[in-house]
Amino acid sequence: MLSAAPDVVPHRGMPPLDDAPPLSRFEFWPAWRFYAPVWIWAALLSVRHLGARLPLLANPGLPAGGLVGEVKSEVLDLVGADQREWIAPYVSLLRLGGPAPAQAAAALARARAHGLDLPLVAKPELGCRGAGVRPIRTEGELVDYVSRFPFGERYLLQAMVDVQGEAGVFYQREPGEARGRVVSLTLKYFPHVTGDGVSTLEELIHADARAGRVSHLYLDRHRDRLAEVLPAGAAFRLAFAGSHSRGAIFRDGTALVTPAMEERFDAIARSIPEFWFGRFDVRFADVEALRRGEGFRIVELNGAGAESTHIWDSRTRLRDAYATLFRQYAALWRIGAENRRRGFRPEGWRAFLARRRREREATARYPATA
Repeated sequence: MLSAAPDVVPHRGMPPLDDAPPLSRFEFWPAWRFYAPVWIWAALLSVRHLGARLPLLANPGLPAGGLVGEVKSEVLDLVGADQREWIAPYVSLLRLGGPAPAQAAAALARARAHGLDLPLVAKPELGCRGAGVRPIRTEGELVDYVSRFPFGERYLLQAMVDVQGEAGVFYQREPGEARGRVVSLTLKYFPHVTGDGVSTLEELIHADARAGRVSHLYLDRHRDRLAEVLPAGAAFRLAFAGSHSRGAIFRDGTALVTPAMEERFDAIARSIPEFWFGRFDVRFADVEALRRGEGFRIVELNGAGAESTHIWDSRTRLRDAYATLFRQYAALWRIGAENRRRGFRPEGWRAFLARRRREREATARYPATA
């Protein structure tokens, strides 16, 4: 029989997952189809503000504004010392040549020297949308990850915040404003199936109202266990990474934002030099503590390339999703234009395109996401 995932109480600490439609009609459209109107809007904003590269100035303290090609640890390193308690600890490592077991042992030794130990999360330094993210609960899993990780690339080992709550907190502050705002809160639910003692994992996935319609996101990931049977009543987690493109379920939690929560994230954002626009990805055990601005850890910080991901709530109408993105992009260009007036200048097209190409090439070589 198939054993359950380590966390057998799905969505603990989160608001109950409602009975919304399994998918919206546009949720998994090809990028070219969904984003075409957004790209047209971006072109119009470039004309209005006289600059196509203004998003690179949204966060002058981040490489390329955090639009593309930023290194995760370098971004997290910018958080001020008085706010670092909110960051899940991490260590950055380079995948060198040589046998994977020796490399993994050295990586674990370095993690332990920095106060970290198993379980951990492994993730590439360069990349987005959950690419190459895996939980590491044993030394054997670390050896496997290292053996699949491309030579010459860097990866993080980060303390595992092994709870069910995850959220994307989108923050925005325009130069000259006294305080920033949390303009979007996305609650991320990790999909599970529940065993009946008879059905195989593959059958449970196909029978699930949502997972069955996006089964390609899960079947290959669990291909070695699809024929096994899950015990009756046991929950099995289908995805570890809180990324929509990797199968997580998103809900709009913006109505849950409180002044205390906004004040906390404003303080964190202000501790980062020239940070005005982006998303904090956080994990937490209790949503009410998060609303008080407590009990969470930041696992990732995204800049100008971030998105108000609550649009992927299956209840969101297409016109509302576009309205959200149009407002977001208008703010992105507006902040970039103001920072240009303050004297900042974007990097050139050649450097930007090289950054983008480098990220794409690296992402294609990463291990499969858990």
